[in-house]
Amino acid sequence: MRIARFVHSGGMAFGVVEGETIVAIEGHPFGEIKHTDQRWAVADVRLLSPILPSKVVCVGRNYAEHAAEHGSEVPKEPLLFLKPSTSVIGPRDVIRLPPQSKQVEHEAELAVVIGAAGARRVDRANAHTAIFGYTCANDVTARDLQRSDGQWTRAKGFDSFCPIGPWITTDVDVSDVEVRCEVNEEVRQLGRTKDMVFDVPTLIAYVSHIMTLLPGDVILTGTPAGVSPLNSGDMVSVRIGGLGELHNPVMTL
Repeated sequence: MRIARFVHSGGMAFGVVEGETIVAIEGHPFGEIKHTDQRWAVADVRLLSPILPSKVVCVGRNYAEHAAEHGSEVPKEPLLFLKPSTSVIGPRDVIRLPPQSKQVEHEAELAVVIGAAGARRVDRANAHTAIFGYTCANDVTARDLQRSDGQWTRAKGFDSFCPIGPWITTDVDVSDVEVRCEVNEEVRQLGRTKDMVFDVPTLIAYVSHIMTLLPGDVILTGTPAGVSPLNSGDMVSVRIGGLGELHNPVMTL
């Protein structure tokens, strides 16, 4: 099932994407999914970020080749940082390049969306019970600020630095799917989730022993090698096998 959040002529709703059609549902998707009689062509609505998380928990250096391209070691435990909820944008929303940075880069990532049960001190074997579904994400990063600051909050936290979408896909196996990033249709990143140092169940267990994961929270699972700068006028696309495509234009703030 593919769950989207969207704006239509009568307001905002969650819906189930069925081919080229989106069917509105009653209320929030974390409850029982009840279809309404309202439906639109996907092309006729504006897709929003499929969820509004209270926090976005990110994992650094979770692909060995990405760690190597920055001259870093693979961490012995998951390396965590946070993005603020205000950094989240949706499909086709603009990534805005801030004046404080001269080197903003893309990072294509698999995103895990936590479900209604949340997660607090779950073990790896039961981590799947916390998952609502998966979507595409872009961990946009001001690389020069990341290096100069030493910690990553400013570099990762600008408004518009966390595109998510186009929808949440449930009941899908993401243990070995392609993660691809294209800028102006040129492939910049190409990896597979099987190459993650720490897999999804490990990450959920690890994070949930540090902080409670609330329904709708998002975990970004790291990026493959190939990150590169974004420039005003670019179109950056994240494609993950079985999950769809996330497109965002880039403009100077």
